[in-house]
Amino acid sequence: MKKEIIKTLTADFESYSNITVNEIEFWFARDLQHLLGYTEWRNFTKAINKAKTSCETAGHRISDHFVEVNKMVKIGSETEREISDLMLTRFACYLIAQNGDPKKEEIAFAQNYFAVKTRKFEIIEQRIKDWERLNARQKLTLSEKELSQLIYDRTGDDRNFGIIRSKGDKALFGFSTREMKSKLDIKSNRPLADFLPTITIKAKDFATEITIFNIQDKDIKTGQQISWEHIRNNKGVRKLLLERGIKPEELPADEDVKKLERRVKSEDKKFLKNPEKL
Repeated sequence: MKKEIIKTLTADFESYSNITVNEIEFWFARDLQHLLGYTEWRNFTKAINKAKTSCETAGHRISDHFVEVNKMVKIGSETEREISDLMLTRFACYLIAQNGDPKKEEIAFAQNYFAVKTRKFEIIEQRIKDWERLNARQKLTLSEKELSQLIYDRTGDDRNFGIIRSKGDKALFGFSTREMKSKLDIKSNRPLADFLPTITIKAKDFATEITIFNIQDKDIKTGQQISWEHIRNNKGVRKLLLERGIKPEELPADEDVKKLERRVKSEDKKFLKNPEKL
């Protein structure tokens, strides 16, 4: 997510924040509906109801985080009517966002925005960067599993995937998987992708997805043909990166994804357990 988008969304979400007399921060559900990109209230209430269930499952009283209120709104120049609304704590907003589609920028932002108490721009930006890297790594895992299964179905040999993936790495980085691990000081028994920066993980995933598509679309059958296809696709992605001034083999290793995943999950678990203290 671009820095400008994060800044804009941060300002939007902050502008609708309210404080009770007890110094509890809250958002009105009608405001949150629009912040999260829901056009219809009835659709948004479905997400609210799921969030209430999550709240109860986590061991919290729904009434502590979802407070029903009524308020008057203008429907004409001199006309008002009463509508139902909810006062939502940060925890309630977080649970609602967790039930949304993270492919939507507003939802992805909200899932991270409400998860941290000190919502300084730098903290939100880093949280979203971590979230995007974890999601990119998970996506690559799924793509590689699909490619591995395709290779096995076509060749009957589950060893071919590792060989083909390494050839793809050679085409993308100019170094084999083993050479890249040595270059980045990664243990031989750990996946290379667990230490790559987000841009490179996405590059590997893009090349893998193209390979999967072409294997199916062109009905590629042999291990050698699949290998050539994967090499060509990684070379194509490398060419694109180089044209944009990015040399994937020169990018430094990033934090171990496993450690990053444990830290983020730990933060989320603490928030679910004691939302008032975080």
